Amino acid sequence: MPDDGPRVASAPVPAPRRSNRAYRNVARVVRPLLLAITRRDWRGTEHLPAEGGFIAAANHMTNVDPLTFAHFLYDNGIAPKILAKSSLFKVPLVGAVLRATGQIPVHRYSTAAGQSLQAAVEALEAGDCVAVFPEGTLTREPDLWPMAGRTGIARLALTTRVPVVPIAQWGAQDLLGRYAKLFKPVPPKRITVVAGPPVDLADLYDRPLDSATLREATERVMTAITGLLEEIRGERAPAERFVWRRDPQGRA
Repeated sequence: MPDDGPRVASAPVPAPRRSNRAYRNVARVVRPLLLAITRRDWRGTEHLPAEGGFIAAANHMTNVDPLTFAHFLYDNGIAPKILAKSSLFKVPLVGAVLRATGQIPVHRYSTAAGQSLQAAVEALEAGDCVAVFPEGTLTREPDLWPMAGRTGIARLALTTRVPVVPIAQWGAQDLLGRYAKLFKPVPPKRITVVAGPPVDLADLYDRPLDSATLREATERVMTAITGLLEEIRGERAPAERFVWRRDPQGRA
């Protein structure tokens, strides 16, 4: 993809229509900070639906990229509800902010897992954007390419049949490395975020929600995200997608 230089969004922007007071108050604090420490190159905003619920699916490289992901969406009139690890909701202050702004906790490997899906379905049916990192955690791929995704996004997409917009981002890892503790805001870092056209899943809607269908849908989303990242980076991803399993029972 040709590079015309950073697209800087520094002027005040209207608060997204579907943002509550807490969301707007958090944005008043966080957005100026992000404007000061980043140089933004945002593309593909025409692919973000102007109305109706949709899923925004992005790659995940570092603990700071949820902020750059949300910044991209917020400044384009969208207040995303991010699927976040339930453990974050127990962290003082962070948990309060997540709850007040309507973020959705993800309960993995527990009887409460279905609650996360139901909350996301309800948000989409209400017309919200649900933001998802399909990998479920920071990529373990050595060169920060997207790894195999979890099938939760497929179940959500095929259940609701809303658009799934793939989004690739690059540069947040320069603010905070994948496993680093040292934040590097100086000098300001270039953050590139690119949205692509919705992933075509229509032929899967009437198929049974078995493992083959869920894996096929998930892989289509990951392929779209990876393709966008290849354009940003100007290089090809590995031919074989990296697979990481942490759960002792072999669940990805």
